[in-house]
Amino acid sequence: MAHERIEIDLPLAKAYELLSNPVEFPKFLERIDVVNRINSQTFEYNTKIGSEEFKWTTNLIDNLRNTRFAWITINGNLNQTGTIRFTPLDNGERTRVEFSLDYRTFFGEPSEEVAKFIEESSAQLVKDLETFKKLAESGTFKETELKPTEETEEVTA
Repeated sequence: MAHERIEIDLPLAKAYELLSNPVEFPKFLERIDVVNRINSQTFEYNTKIGSEEFKWTTNLIDNLRNTRFAWITINGNLNQTGTIRFTPLDNGERTRVEFSLDYRTFFGEPSEEVAKFIEESSAQLVKDLETFKKLAESGTFKETELKPTEETEEVTA
């Protein structure tokens, strides 16, 4: 399991607003390609590990405004759980964000590529939170484009 924390120079409510929509996760979680909203509580994630495509569906299990946001996998070929906790600092002018992310396979031992993906989760989360901090503090998070998917990439001859 990856568990990292970072301090953001943003008020608590703003940090929560930016991090409580999984559709926005691909802006800073480098190893997540796409997240689609199914309904207000359910999201479908897609990524590629090595040459294998992974899709899983999560349900929100905790959404306590400005305090905690959490989800679990309900089906798919990769099991992901996550929790984001928010703590106000400096009278609410800054925020400590604690992000926990866990990946597991549903059946048997993971392939070598998936095992490496899981093993490197902590180091990757450090980089991802730094990316989030940079985008959030610069005010460019909302304007940042989501990563293009293969279906939307333009092909030129």
